[in-house]
Amino acid sequence: MHATPDGIPLGLSRLIQHATISQVVTSVVLVLVVRWVVRGVQRVYFHPLSRFPGPKFAAATRIPQLVAIWTGTNHTHVCKLHEKYGNIVRTAPDELSFVHPDAWRDIHGHGLKGTAGSPPPKNFTRYGNTVNGKPSMIIASDGEHQRQRRIFTPAFSDRALKQQEPLFLKYINLLVQKLKEGSQENPNHAFNMVDMYTFTTFDVMGDLTFGEPLQMLANTEYHPWVSIVFDSVKMGSRFALMFYYPMLRKVWEAFVPESFAKKRFEHFQHSVNRVTKRLEKGRESEGVDLWTLVLKQHEGKGLSRDEMDSNAALFMIAGTETTATIASGLTYLLVKNPECMRKVVQEIRSIPNEDDMHLESLAALPYLNACIKEAFRIYPPVSIGLPHLTPPQGSTIAGEFIPPGWSVTVPQLAMYTSSRNFKEPHDFIPERWMGDERFASDQRAAVQPFSVGSRDCLGKNMAYHELRLIMAKVLYNFDIELRPESDNWIDRQRVFNLWEKPPLLCKLKPVH
Repeated sequence: MHATPDGIPLGLSRLIQHATISQVVTSVVLVLVVRWVVRGVQRVYFHPLSRFPGPKFAAATRIPQLVAIWTGTNHTHVCKLHEKYGNIVRTAPDELSFVHPDAWRDIHGHGLKGTAGSPPPKNFTRYGNTVNGKPSMIIASDGEHQRQRRIFTPAFSDRALKQQEPLFLKYINLLVQKLKEGSQENPNHAFNMVDMYTFTTFDVMGDLTFGEPLQMLANTEYHPWVSIVFDSVKMGSRFALMFYYPMLRKVWEAFVPESFAKKRFEHFQHSVNRVTKRLEKGRESEGVDLWTLVLKQHEGKGLSRDEMDSNAALFMIAGTETTATIASGLTYLLVKNPECMRKVVQEIRSIPNEDDMHLESLAALPYLNACIKEAFRIYPPVSIGLPHLTPPQGSTIAGEFIPPGWSVTVPQLAMYTSSRNFKEPHDFIPERWMGDERFASDQRAAVQPFSVGSRDCLGKNMAYHELRLIMAKVLYNFDIELRPESDNWIDRQRVFNLWEKPPLLCKLKPVH
């Protein structure tokens, strides 16, 4: 066979020289299609995860997952897959999703002794970085996470929460005051309870983190900094798709608009400036905040300033939006279930005096706490799964050995509403948490809204106490009526890491 000086067969050389642009483009497209098909066949039939059930198209390509994430429907997409295929589903070529309750122990906990491999750590390549480059607790390596957690733990202890109780009550009482003023001015006024709860939780956490509130309740409007947070959530969820394609991510980072990077920096700098003010000038008012409790211990001195800033920014999201979300969800679920509302209101209003509402007394109300647990089950603030990566030795999850190097998740909404875990899974029935024999087979340990293990949510006790105070105060003082515009409130929502919540419009009638 004759060849050119470059070693290219002569016939092929002539073919290339005489090819038209359309023929070249067609050939390139054909090669790419053939490559895509061959790779898809390999993924479906010859891949290490090929033995796990799931749609063949999802095993062949990430397209269904990308579409679901982009459109904000991944939470329901995964629910449907698990109902069809079972406790373990291959949701993408390199990803498995688990709704068996043991997955909490095996992925997020310490695993089961005597099984092959070890628990999968977080897949840190999917979590991004902080602006200042210093990881907060949520994305720190295990060793760094443990060190930071030891420093912050005293600030979230039961003793600390009792010291912070006056601060919680200050803003929750202001919430009640604002609702009373609005309903007295106009008895038919429709409050957006999503906004009212969000104003409250951000003011509380602003005071705890920065030593001063954001004045959102006082002004009944969003602080510009908070508005930027919410505006960036959807964008961040979609940009995160680039984590699946490292080359595309590098191109994006190289050509990211300067205005985008500047806005992200300015947003982070807001937290930095407020922490600086708190450290230099102290609190604006009496009370105890996070830094009061952290810095008075010897270990607190070992926290770098960059670590203070990155964790302050973390607390302002993790300790606010999630609590406002579950308060909104519980309010909606109660107004949609009048008998449950009647029972919980009766329990709360049996308290002789509103001043007797404290952390301890509300924690002892069985029906209120059952309603909260059921709300977390049906409407978890974190509805999707957080990615972990099986280690070099692999992992045993829910009785199945998973080879090394694959992504595994526990999708909360899919687990909590699975018919394999709960009877009547889509119905709001608080009695399932109170020993009702009809639900003896429910897998109640499946519901872990704050995760489990050494990296579970540090602020879970704070969240429970704050939520109980908010709901008890509101239900003690008001009868709530849902406006027709907010019917099917949950069903209309999409998820971009967080729930994209429409207004929850309610009419409130003061009862005292």
